[in-house]
Amino acid sequence: MNIVISDSSDTPIYQQIFEQLRAQVLRGDLPSGAPLPPIRTVAKELRISVITVKKAWELLEGQGLIATRVGRGTVVSALSEQQLRETKAELLQQDLAQSIRYYQELGFSEEEIIESIRKYFAEK
Repeated sequence: MNIVISDSSDTPIYQQIFEQLRAQVLRGDLPSGAPLPPIRTVAKELRISVITVKKAWELLEGQGLIATRVGRGTVVSALSEQQLRETKAELLQQDLAQSIRYYQELGFSEEEIIESIRKYFAEK
């Protein structure tokens, strides 16, 4: 588990932790059943509030990515390949929708946005 906090980011720290761990779970860097360190340990290592880490853990639990068992700690949930694909697809749709709305507000048409995406992939 690797977490890097940016104090200069506009993104709240709990959100940074959530997004990084979510990505690690979805990529398979944190496999099913992998134990997560206790909230207090993470808070101490990152030099942040326990409440901040707890909020990130709650978001991860809310999405079914981790599970906390009293007396046993917190582990990465067992997700099927289909659940992983669906979660990744939902994330893609959410991020695309937000980006598309932003660029439409800047005056770009649907065709311009799609062409820009095609150009991006053609250059890769």
